[in-house]
Amino acid sequence: MTATIEDIRAILKQLAQSQQELSQAQKETDKQINRVSQQIGELGNRLGEFVEWQVRPAVVRLFQERGIDVHEFHPGISVKRDNEGLEIDLLVVNDTDAILVEVKSKLTQRDVDEHLQRLAKFKRLMPRFRDVKALGAVAAMIVPNEVASYGCRQGLFVLVQSGENVIILNDAEFTPRVW
Repeated sequence: MTATIEDIRAILKQLAQSQQELSQAQKETDKQINRVSQQIGELGNRLGEFVEWQVRPAVVRLFQERGIDVHEFHPGISVKRDNEGLEIDLLVVNDTDAILVEVKSKLTQRDVDEHLQRLAKFKRLMPRFRDVKALGAVAAMIVPNEVASYGCRQGLFVLVQSGENVIILNDAEFTPRVW
């Protein structure tokens, strides 16, 4: 059987139409993936907000129980100075101490490292706190054991959800790093 020019043209036309339909289907799939990704991102943000609202009422009490007489906290601190920025989830303070608390739904080693960088530039970007003893803390609903150990070794308080309460994982002999 020999294909005629008309047969080949018909096949090419069908092929072009199929490619166009496939391209349209791919665009729709991409839109759906973007929509789902956005919804997942929003859910992650909501979960982070939930964890932060769990931690907020406990932070002052927890640090007071550790002998740090903080009496106020400030959520959502954002600083821009000299083309550099700093965001702090919770800042817990008194006249001589400031504790920067980073809150996550699930804590990773990268989160700990990023918080250490935040602590390193805190006094420079917020000079009104230059004379206080700055301490760091990380808090999360889920904290893998190796990440908790890493945070403690870096001198950070590690706060976790335990049942209906938030607790400090560090033992009573823990000495926090001072910035």
